[in-house]
Amino acid sequence: MPRSFSPCPGPQHRECRCDDPPAPLAVAAALLVASGIAQAQTKTPDFHQRFVQLASRPSLGDSERLAALFALDWEYTNVESPETATFVGYPGQDERWSDNSPAAIARRRRELADRLLVLAAIDRQRLDASDRLSFDIFKRSIEESIEGARFPRELLVVTQRDGPQYLASVLAKMPTSSVADYERILARLAALPAVIAQTRALLDSGLAVGVTPPRVTLRDVPAQFDQLVPEAPMQSALLEPFTRIPPTIASADRQRLTAEATRVYAERVRPAYRALASYLSSTYIPRARQSIAWSSLPDGRAWYAYNVKLETTTSRTPAEIHALGLAEVKRIRAQMDSTIRASGYVGDFESFVTMLRTDARFFMKDSASLVRAYRDIAKRIDPELSRLFGRLPRLTYGVATIPAYAAPSQTTAYYMPGSPDAHRPGMYFVNTYKLDARPIWEMEALTAHEAVPGHHLQIALSQEMNDLPAFRRYTGYTAFTEGWGLYAESLGSELGLYRDPYSRFGQLTYEMWRAIRLVLDTGIHELGWTREQAIEYFEANSAKTKQDITSEVDRYIVMPGQALAYKSGELAMRAMRARAESELGARFDIRAFHDELLSQGALPLDILDRRMEEWTTKTKGR
Repeated sequence: MPRSFSPCPGPQHRECRCDDPPAPLAVAAALLVASGIAQAQTKTPDFHQRFVQLASRPSLGDSERLAALFALDWEYTNVESPETATFVGYPGQDERWSDNSPAAIARRRRELADRLLVLAAIDRQRLDASDRLSFDIFKRSIEESIEGARFPRELLVVTQRDGPQYLASVLAKMPTSSVADYERILARLAALPAVIAQTRALLDSGLAVGVTPPRVTLRDVPAQFDQLVPEAPMQSALLEPFTRIPPTIASADRQRLTAEATRVYAERVRPAYRALASYLSSTYIPRARQSIAWSSLPDGRAWYAYNVKLETTTSRTPAEIHALGLAEVKRIRAQMDSTIRASGYVGDFESFVTMLRTDARFFMKDSASLVRAYRDIAKRIDPELSRLFGRLPRLTYGVATIPAYAAPSQTTAYYMPGSPDAHRPGMYFVNTYKLDARPIWEMEALTAHEAVPGHHLQIALSQEMNDLPAFRRYTGYTAFTEGWGLYAESLGSELGLYRDPYSRFGQLTYEMWRAIRLVLDTGIHELGWTREQAIEYFEANSAKTKQDITSEVDRYIVMPGQALAYKSGELAMRAMRARAESELGARFDIRAFHDELLSQGALPLDILDRRMEEWTTKTKGR
C-alpha cells in the first residue's frame, strides 16, 4: 500500500515523515510488514468473507463495486490498525492496539489477495477517468504489498526510531473532551503490557532467524525506555493526557481517572516497559547483528531492491541511484563554493563549514528562543503562499518540541499530520536537544520543508480532498511527499527566504544532505560502505553538525531505501516544471502548475509525470 503520512519517518508511524519523524499511520498492507504495535488477539469482523461476497455480488455496477471496495478496505485498515483510526479520526477503535500476534500477521498476509478478487470483477474500461486512476493506484499498491510480504519486516519491531517506546504519541492524539474519552485512554494504557509481550515475542523470533537491526543503532534504545517510564507516573509521556483533563469534566471524575491511570502505570505499565528494557540491554542488543548492510540479512539483497523500488516509485537500480547521487553532490558543491565566495569569506570550504558549525552567533542560547524563531519563520511564510498557490489548506498547524525522551535519536525536525475529521491541527516538531547542534542558518529551509509550503500544505490539501477515496486522502508515496518537501525548500527564494548568504548556504546544505542520501543509502546497503566511511563522506560534503550526521547515518542504516525518495521526487518535479515552463513560455502560471501537481494527492512519480505532461499539452492547446 502507499506509505502512510505520518512521521515523514518515528514512533510507529511510517514516514510521512517529513523529515522522518516516528510514524504511527500504517495502512492495510503496511500493517503486515511494519508497525511494532500489538496486543492480545481481538475478535474482528470476517473481512475475508466480506471481500469474497463483494467480488461476487451480481447487482453492482463497476463504479459501485469499486467504491464499495474502497470503503471496505478503509474499514479494514482502521479496524486492523486502531492507531491509524485514532490519527485520522475514524470512530470506534480508540480502546485497542493493533494485534501483532503471529496468527494475525499471517492472516493479514493472506487477506491481501482478497482485494484482487474484487478488482478482477471490475471492468476498468467502464470506469470514469477519476475512478480509473484510483483503480490503478490501489491495484499497484496491493500487488506491491503482496510482493513485499515475503520480507519479515515485523521482526524489526524496535529500532531507535520505532517501537513501543513511542506509543505515547498515539495516546496524545486521542480525544480528551469527556469521561468516555479518558476511559478509552485507560483501556489502552491497561493493554500496553500485551503490546510489550507481543513485541518481545517478535524480537525473540528475529534473533532466532538473524533478522535484527544493527547493534550500533540500538545503543540509545534502553535509555529511551527508561526516560519514558520514570518512577513518578505523572512525569511519564504516557500519562500526559491526564495532566490536561478539561475543567468541563467533574472534579470527582478527574480525581478517579487520574488515580486509576497512576495505578495502572505503577502496577502494570512501568514494570512491563522496564522488563523489556532489561531484555534489550541484557539479551537482544548483545545478540543483534554487527553488520549494517541490509544485504547481510536473509534474502537481504532482494529485500533492499524491493525497498528501493517501493520508495522511489522508479525502475532505477541502486547502482544508477548511486551514480546520480555522486553527480548531484558535485553539482551542489559547486553552488556552495560559489555562495561562499559571494559572502566575502576568505578561506576554503572546510574552514567555512567549521565556522558555521562552531561560531556562537549561529546558535540560540535557550530552547524557548529556538522554538520562537521557528514559529516566526513559519508565520513569515504564510502570507506569501498565495503568490505560488491558488488553493491553500484550511487545516491549521502549530510548532512544538520533540519530546525529550526521543530527541537524542531523532532528526532536527519532523511534521506530524493533523486530521480535519478529528479536528486536530498539523504539528511541526523541532528538536531542542543539544542547542549547539541546531544552527539558525538551517531553520528557513527546514521550515519550508516540514511546514509550509512543504509537508503541511501538501498533506493537509490531500486530506481535504473529500471527493477522493480515503486511502488516497490519508496515505502517500514517499517519493511524492518527500520529493515535494525538498522541492518546497527550493521555493524559499520566491517566498522571501534565504536573503543572507548563510541561509542560502543552509538551503544548499539541505539539498546536499538529500543528494548525500543517494550516495550513502546505496553505498551502505548495496556497495558495502562502513558506518565510519558514510559519516566521513557526509562530513566532507556538508555543513551539518556531527550530532545530526551521526543520527542521519544511523537512520539510513535502519530505514533502507527511504532516504532515496527525497531527491528522486524533487528531481522529477523540477523536470516537470522545467518542461512546462519551456513549452508554455509566457503562458506558464506557477500557481496553476502547483495546483495541478497537488490536485490528486500523492501519486507514484511515473503516473504524476504522465498527468503533468497531459496538463502541459492541454494548457498549450487552449
